[in-house]
Amino acid sequence: MAQAVGATSSYDVSVNREDLGNVIHMIDPTETPIISAMGTNNASNTKHEWIVRSIRASAANAHIEGDDAAPSTRSQASRLDNQCQILKEHAVVTGTQQKGMDHAGVKDKMAEEMSLAMAEVKLDLERAVAGVHNAKVVGNDTTAREMGSIQSYLTTNSDRGATATEPTGDGSDVPGSGTARDFTETILESVLEDCYTNGAKPKIMYVSATNKGVVADFTGGGTHYVDKDNKELINSVDVYIGSLGHTLKVVPSRELNSEDVLLIDPEYIKLSNLRNVHSYDLAKQGDSFRKEIVWETTLEVCNEAAHAIIGDTNG
Repeated sequence: MAQAVGATSSYDVSVNREDLGNVIHMIDPTETPIISAMGTNNASNTKHEWIVRSIRASAANAHIEGDDAAPSTRSQASRLDNQCQILKEHAVVTGTQQKGMDHAGVKDKMAEEMSLAMAEVKLDLERAVAGVHNAKVVGNDTTAREMGSIQSYLTTNSDRGATATEPTGDGSDVPGSGTARDFTETILESVLEDCYTNGAKPKIMYVSATNKGVVADFTGGGTHYVDKDNKELINSVDVYIGSLGHTLKVVPSRELNSEDVLLIDPEYIKLSNLRNVHSYDLAKQGDSFRKEIVWETTLEVCNEAAHAIIGDTNG
């Protein structure tokens, strides 16, 4: 069959609206499991402070009848701090695009841009919290304040490669790199033993994609099996139960520093907001609409001994 003489076909027309299914499919990695598990707190100053106190170790405790009181000298509370960091992202849409065009996939172009900007800010915060080894920066009129990452606070339940050095533990410095080694179940159980001894009860184990695969081969992770009905081989460990009773949800994080494995108790870690995440219109400059997202917050490691870190892995 031949096309009718003089027919106008889709091949001749360049102004047809493209077929986008009116849906925008986004596969960018926007999950932020570490900050999503944290509680929130309020900060009242750019230098956010909190109090940490501990009790003594067990000791012999037996006294004669009628013994006079002999008050103990207990360790006093210590004060830790972190710097509130300002995270920002903005969106600019021309007047023509916002008001005049028929948007494929969205009804409001600015709303879409702001949604993407918010996802990017969350990713940046996840990175600041655990994706880099970062010491807190006080900042000044020409230097931005920076929060210390969680790695700059964890010292008690810690296992690192040979030649590694521990941070001071107050956010002022970061651990020194050690010799890289494989993440093993023996290392994990050793750290969990430290956690048990020090009273820590972490609930979540954050790992890189590589180390998530490593955990799948741990004997304590459970049984790998085949789903005969669906012909599926199951090779995933989502919960690890340690020999001392610790039950850890195993969560991969794209933003986590790949050499680290973090064992976290969400009850003892928070985001402390000086300014909750918010958006506002920017001053108009010409024929465009401009908005900005701002989040001024910091990491509060309520008690570092509640958590654990395994460093220098080949993650």
